[in-house]
Amino acid sequence: MLRFMPVGDSMTIGSAGEHTWRYRLWQHLRDTYDGPFALVGPRETLYDKATDAPTSYEYADPAFPRAHLAGWGEGWGHMAPLIADAVRECRADVLLVSLGLIDLGFYTNAEQTAANVRAFVTAAREANARLRMVVLPVIPNIRAEADPPFATQVSLFNELLAKTVADLDEPRSPLLLASPPPTYDIHTDTYDGTHPNTHGEHKIAATFADAMHQAWGFGHPYAAATS
Repeated sequence: MLRFMPVGDSMTIGSAGEHTWRYRLWQHLRDTYDGPFALVGPRETLYDKATDAPTSYEYADPAFPRAHLAGWGEGWGHMAPLIADAVRECRADVLLVSLGLIDLGFYTNAEQTAANVRAFVTAAREANARLRMVVLPVIPNIRAEADPPFATQVSLFNELLAKTVADLDEPRSPLLLASPPPTYDIHTDTYDGTHPNTHGEHKIAATFADAMHQAWGFGHPYAAATS
């Protein structure tokens, strides 16, 4: 049994009424991965905008393994102290990580955020020395279009993230930097300039799926329409 743990911020937890990219990836792996697998994590809920809390189970299709470690407004700095226990308790084999936008927007600069990436990876490996990790670079959102200093921080962090991943990658615990979705457009793939709609969910799922297929031979290339 291969256990995948999605780790992320609001783009990963999703909100009430959504499918989430987690669901799209689960569908893909269900149809293409040759072996037993599960989505794992200490949380299951969606974010409820009405109550401003992660209390909703109203998935567009609740019939899938909903486990994750994601939180609305949470970033690398929030997840680094949690990841070791989550990996250990859920026996995760592969982390699928999409973090950084909220960090740069509200909590830490690019250099501080990169330092939290290192702390996260170190803690995760303490719980499982053979853990695999796939990390998605930050996808610039609508704020980056109107706020040049923020856009600069996003670009700098992505550069630092690439260097950090290359530096920390090791054979027994591969650390893989996924390619940003090549056709991702915040005006057509999100519903508010940040959070993915159906098109965006497929594209984020595809970038994780394709990275794992290309690097490790997991499953097949993502087949759903992502253009």
